[in-house]
Amino acid sequence: MPFNPRIVFVTASSLTEARELAQAILERHLAACVNLVPGIESHYWWQGKLEMATEVLLVIKSSAEQFEALAELVRTRHSYECPEIVAVAPGEISPGYRAWWEGEISGG
Repeated sequence: MPFNPRIVFVTASSLTEARELAQAILERHLAACVNLVPGIESHYWWQGKLEMATEVLLVIKSSAEQFEALAELVRTRHSYECPEIVAVAPGEISPGYRAWWEGEISGG
């Protein structure tokens, strides 16, 4: 199976929710690693109103091949009606880290 690494950003409403999402993602080998960054202050438009919230950012090391399954898991378990699920392709990755990343996503 090809490996096209992706870093996926998801915000969660709380550290508890972020931890639950991270565990579910990792148990299914949809990512090699999930970093949780608490204390993110988000400002955004929602339903025509300017909003502000404190959130936890999940930085998920996944792949293009796993993206749809990962996004579906987030959508079904997330407390938000419209959760942030944004993937970007990294420009460069050190060879050793890339090998570890790929190995973990393919099941270790």
